[in-house]
Amino acid sequence: MEDPSEIIRIPTPSKFDAFPYNVPYGIQSDLMAHLFAAIESRSLAIIESPTGTGKTLSLLTSSLTWLRENKTRSKHARLADLRQKITAESDESEPQWVIEQSLSRQQKALEAEENDFERRLDEARRKEEIIRRKQKGKVVKRARVERDDLAVNEDQYLPDDDRNVPEEDDNIFLENLTPEVREQLKQLKSHSTERSRTQPEDPIYFASRTHTQLSQTITELLKITGGSDTRSVSLGSRKNTCINEDLKERGGDLDEACRELNSREKGSRCPHLPSHDEESKLFDFRDHILASPKDIEDLVEIGKELKTCPYYGSLTLPYNLLLQKSAREALGISLEDHIVIIDEAHNLIDTVLSINSHVLSSRTLQLALAQLKAYHTKFKNRLSPRNALSIKRVVMFIAALDGFCKSMASDENESGSTPRKSDGAIAAGNPESSDTTMMTVGELVSRLNTRIDGLNLLEMVQYLRDSKLARKISGYCDDMLAQASKEPGKARDHKSGAAPPLHAVEAFLLVLTSPNHQGRVFVTVEGPFRGQDADRTRNAVTLKYQLLNPEDAFRDVIEEARSVILAGGTMSPMFDIQTQLFPNLPEDRIAMFTCGHVIPSSSLQTLVITHGPRKKELKFKFDNRGNNELTEELGLILANLVVLVPHGLVIFFPSHSFLQSALKIWEERGVMTRIRSKKNVFLEPADGSSVDGVLRDYSATIATKDRESQSRSPRGAVLMAVVSGRLSEGLNFSDDLARGVVVIGLPYANLGSRELKERMNFVRRKGSTGGKDAGMELYENICMKAVNQSIGRAIRHKNDWASLILIDQRYSTSRIQNKLPNWIRSEIIVAKTWGDGIRELGAFYRRKREEGALETQ
Repeated sequence: MEDPSEIIRIPTPSKFDAFPYNVPYGIQSDLMAHLFAAIESRSLAIIESPTGTGKTLSLLTSSLTWLRENKTRSKHARLADLRQKITAESDESEPQWVIEQSLSRQQKALEAEENDFERRLDEARRKEEIIRRKQKGKVVKRARVERDDLAVNEDQYLPDDDRNVPEEDDNIFLENLTPEVREQLKQLKSHSTERSRTQPEDPIYFASRTHTQLSQTITELLKITGGSDTRSVSLGSRKNTCINEDLKERGGDLDEACRELNSREKGSRCPHLPSHDEESKLFDFRDHILASPKDIEDLVEIGKELKTCPYYGSLTLPYNLLLQKSAREALGISLEDHIVIIDEAHNLIDTVLSINSHVLSSRTLQLALAQLKAYHTKFKNRLSPRNALSIKRVVMFIAALDGFCKSMASDENESGSTPRKSDGAIAAGNPESSDTTMMTVGELVSRLNTRIDGLNLLEMVQYLRDSKLARKISGYCDDMLAQASKEPGKARDHKSGAAPPLHAVEAFLLVLTSPNHQGRVFVTVEGPFRGQDADRTRNAVTLKYQLLNPEDAFRDVIEEARSVILAGGTMSPMFDIQTQLFPNLPEDRIAMFTCGHVIPSSSLQTLVITHGPRKKELKFKFDNRGNNELTEELGLILANLVVLVPHGLVIFFPSHSFLQSALKIWEERGVMTRIRSKKNVFLEPADGSSVDGVLRDYSATIATKDRESQSRSPRGAVLMAVVSGRLSEGLNFSDDLARGVVVIGLPYANLGSRELKERMNFVRRKGSTGGKDAGMELYENICMKAVNQSIGRAIRHKNDWASLILIDQRYSTSRIQNKLPNWIRSEIIVAKTWGDGIRELGAFYRRKREEGALETQ
């Protein structure tokens, strides 16, 4: 039966009144209409709109307009349904006025619920105003919000803890949370559910890659007409919302430290999580969240003022968990019939593959096994028969997996003192001393000993999830180590809050339930192991499950949500997203939209340089990167560009190794001296540790260009970066920071990588793409996505302008050009000779000077 609220179709508006400016650009109107229609028709939309075109503002305006129209439609549908129900239940002889009176009474009850909710929000807004007045005049330093770091540091596996848990209190390691906390969170969820029943709306999940981008989204939301009244919640993790300073100072895994702290009895738990009899504090905090749009930093400030935990108060989650079904189920997040908008979705395929791939080291495996055995020895007489049997099965499985790792390490030892190097080894350590074996999940399971025959892996995963065994075991072992460290002569070398080793085993166990065709297991042997083990000659083993097919992992998002919107500034090549994430979705459910830029064509130059000053053809293939003559030719090109390009010039190299080898040659042959005589030179650090400092110094140099132009100092600066490096994504090189962006060569990935080869083989097995080699298409698309992201660092608003310079003959081919965004390739210029390129570039900057966009230097 069709949903009553869907019987009446909402027409796409010809004008979006919520848009904050009088006349939107044509491409903004088109985008908003396209998105509105996609949501109404329950479609999946792929939207490419360049940075600087108001993409986020358009996405928010259109989706909120639909939300408000749908709320009105739903209200009419509920009243119609109510009238039908009252009429059906009424006696035929009952007068019409009686039916109308019953309907009016029900309608007033619904309105009273809505009014009560709005009253609470108004009260929260008044309290916020008092808080703001209190804080006026204070200097409040807002905590810097960083991206979630999901990496597991295995060197922090032994947490630090000051507690000395008496024998009679160790039952806490048999429980998940205290009864009080469990009941409190249960009531909180129940309260939330009841409230949602009285506010029947279709929530919008607006996700982006970083918390900084989400903060910018809140800024855009507040611009929209009625945006300040929108009930919104910023999604964030414990790392970004915790207000317990003592807990944060301990270091380690904050998630685990928080869970461990709140597993204690009343009086020793986190003081910011209200007790059962103070649950109104959490509900009050909830009302503050919904009173007006807030970013994560606002939530933290309100939490500190109200002394209430922002994490539990907002029930927030990290962005990447939105894409994990198991995580959504654990947190009670439902996408059913909701709208999911994923901004900056150009990396969506990589994100889906990454969060569904897992690494397990032999060291972590051995730690998990040791902790599990210690726990079982301590509590075996207090465990129920079912729990005891389940733990025994987990021990059997881990022991079998550990035995497999030892056999792989032993085989490597027997093959010689130096392990052989395989093609494209993926070891985490030194690739010159590692070997990688690839196998399917079925092949790995068959290599485990016969003791695990008959074990149901899915049941084991479910048991580990339901029992929270990993945290119980880790908590018990941490306490034992903490007690031992207080004994005389015992060193305290363990840190608090580390992720339990059994968590990594649990995640790996889950992927072993995957079908063979979905992924591959890479077994890497590194040797010899150089840890604290007594057996220093033992090789270390790393097991990595690499998901090959992102389709199944993303399917549940598409099937659950009403509409999914994938948006970004550089989504090209868009066909790649469709073929990898939803190849079987009917064409009539896919709505693609791509638009040009808001800048005039005179503000952008896309120039392909195919030959250098000495007439050498420019092809920076991997085999040519050791060609010193070609590298010197490139240096001469850049030495000319720093003269022509004013202010800031950003140059992207295909790799760090190529950048370093080129710098060495240019230093020897005097090219760098010529470049430095015109501009200050900045380099992207290889380890990313000082990127912020490099950016700060580069920006400061550009900002002081006027003073420098009066002397003989270099004018402006050049920033040498790497495609797919820290400087190629998410950064804003607007205006004078990048009057020119150069991309050298095509940054193809290493074809020797076993993982990449398997991904290519996988897409080949799935089928061809119009007669093309599907594997090579994937290979090329990965490269071009990285190029498009680098190019997108320039042209950040309607008045910006720059020249995009692509140095490689291959950019002159239609095959490569067709994978550039439309707004970049529409007027591309291919210079057949070096002289042609210089003339085109000089003419572009001359026109800018004539227009007054560039002062004479």
